[in-house]
Amino acid sequence: MSAVSQLAVVASIVVACRVLGVSRASWYRWRQPRPLHRRRRSPARALVPLERQQVLETLNSPRFVDHSPAEVYATLLDEGAYLCSVRTLYRILASAQQLRERRNLLRHPTYEPPQLLATAPNQVWTWDITKLLGPVKWLYFYLYVLLDLFSRYVVGWTLAERESGGLAKTLLEASCAKQGIQPGQLTVHSDRGPAMTSQSVALLLAQLGLSKTHSRPHVSNDNPFSEAQFKTLKYRPEFPDRFGSFEHALGFCRDFFPWYNHEHHHSGLGLMTPGVVHYGHAPQLLHHRQRVLTAAYQTHPERFVHGRPQPADLPAAVWINPPAPKTTRPNAPGATIVTPDDLEHPPVFNTCGVSAHLPVLSATEALH
Repeated sequence: MSAVSQLAVVASIVVACRVLGVSRASWYRWRQPRPLHRRRRSPARALVPLERQQVLETLNSPRFVDHSPAEVYATLLDEGAYLCSVRTLYRILASAQQLRERRNLLRHPTYEPPQLLATAPNQVWTWDITKLLGPVKWLYFYLYVLLDLFSRYVVGWTLAERESGGLAKTLLEASCAKQGIQPGQLTVHSDRGPAMTSQSVALLLAQLGLSKTHSRPHVSNDNPFSEAQFKTLKYRPEFPDRFGSFEHALGFCRDFFPWYNHEHHHSGLGLMTPGVVHYGHAPQLLHHRQRVLTAAYQTHPERFVHGRPQPADLPAAVWINPPAPKTTRPNAPGATIVTPDDLEHPPVFNTCGVSAHLPVLSATEALH
């Protein structure tokens, strides 16, 4: 600014500001700074310090300490006393730093969103309970589903006529045994439903050495993968408006979950089935798909306008509430084996969604 003033002696202000890259408005403000703010004089009608002190003592007296300024004003006015207006009562409290909520209200803490990462099967499970409409109004069947976060594989499920922490404990214990879960290996995530936060489930997870996380209160999107699986269930063409009986619902689930695990090509898994990903057959399938696409490209390269085709990638990591920036999805490594149709021993699943050759609890046994 001093250089602009010196240059303005031999040139105009416009030229000096343009040469030095200074805004003329800034220079004029610099030449004429604003006067210092003067403290507002107290009006003649204002309360004197002694009166203000009396008002504050009245507000803090045992009689009015739990009353709002409007309540104090109205009470004194009915008794024939007037101290000041309600607004002045608030000003006096604010000047004494006492203008806050006087009632003992519940202060909700700030909950951090759960951040969960899975890079392989059986690292993170999510689970939830959904209602299936029964034959009459207000009658429901409760479907418990355990879902592997990385592979979207249903590792366990059961159907019951009630929601219970004991049933959830039985299902968790059986599913961990079938999958061979070791202490410290798994994190179990759920919302804050009664069964999920029950003491029996918490004690079981502690005994098994497993970690647990919960969704934030009143937040519906902290368990998105279980919710998406329920949508797949309820949007199937054969899903009825209502189930005629418990056996009807149980039969539907026994047909649905094998289809979901071994026939449903999941868009989030590079169009692979959850069973292929969960049991480690994804690299072989990727290599097989690449061979098929390469052969098609060599036969008719003109049909592939974007160059050599590549199969959809398998995500290397799956997040719940990923940190910014979002994780990338690098290409999964390939291998040379056979297709899933050539597998010698494809897994056969029972009602708990685990291999049939292992000892299992059926849905009926889990209910008891």
